[in-house]
Amino acid sequence: MGLKEWGTLLMLSFLWGGSFLFIEISVGQLPPLTVVFLRVGISAIILTIVLKASRIKVPISRKILISIFIMGLFNISIPFLLITWGQTQITSGLASIFNATMLIFTVLVTHFFTTDEKMDRHKLAGVVVGFSGVVFMIGVEELFTFGANILGQLAVLAAALFYASSTTFGRRFKTMGVPPMAIATGQMIVASLILAPLVIIFDKPWLLTVPDTNGLIAIFCLATFSTALAYFLYFKLLESSGATNLALVTFLIPPIAIFLGWSILGETLNRDQIIGMGFIIFGLSLIDGRLFKTASKKHR
Repeated sequence: MGLKEWGTLLMLSFLWGGSFLFIEISVGQLPPLTVVFLRVGISAIILTIVLKASRIKVPISRKILISIFIMGLFNISIPFLLITWGQTQITSGLASIFNATMLIFTVLVTHFFTTDEKMDRHKLAGVVVGFSGVVFMIGVEELFTFGANILGQLAVLAAALFYASSTTFGRRFKTMGVPPMAIATGQMIVASLILAPLVIIFDKPWLLTVPDTNGLIAIFCLATFSTALAYFLYFKLLESSGATNLALVTFLIPPIAIFLGWSILGETLNRDQIIGMGFIIFGLSLIDGRLFKTASKKHR
């Protein structure tokens, strides 16, 4: 990657790392369901405008529409809700660490459900080390208590699994000839349509208190920058640098989210969480493989 690509990667990391901060502020003033609806609804409008302005041709077929609906449900609606609700129980920094396990889940999903991305010994070691960090962070005894804090952590882990599964499913769009921006826009529109009636039924938005200035800014930034702009940059970087280089964002999001949570919200991690994060990052490094290939070349 050149300087431009590295700059885009860092910006994307800050945008997605910042999403955990914006969610933490938003759920203090609005129900999780409403927060997610506003996030996807505003971003859907912005991405639709960008798609139209770009004059990108979008092929339409029943198969494509069904696939986009599945992505809108399983890649946006459900994981966004799980993470947002999870952050009502755990800190933004902790949520970002659990969210990083998406790459670990991806290795498992692609191994069992694809023919061209099987697990090797390095990836297997990364999965074992990464999940060891997850268990260490949560605590073996705590796993069986099912308190609100544990459920919040498990919710974010479940979101990571949905992301991994959706990423694997989304590979089919390449053979369909659907432009990446069209996929991003389509899944946001679908998510908005799915969530709209749920918000009306369960949250009754006309009865909610309007958020204060900080809350409104957080929701605006979450939808505009951490979702619409982030997805635009994501697909631009995917096009110019490939999925392997894009995977580096997984390493950068947790420290950024933790720093923002600490500096703005006063959040901290305890010793076990820091050690667990170390295991997860090391596991991700084993899965990614580049660090060890570079070390091996230098050793030779």
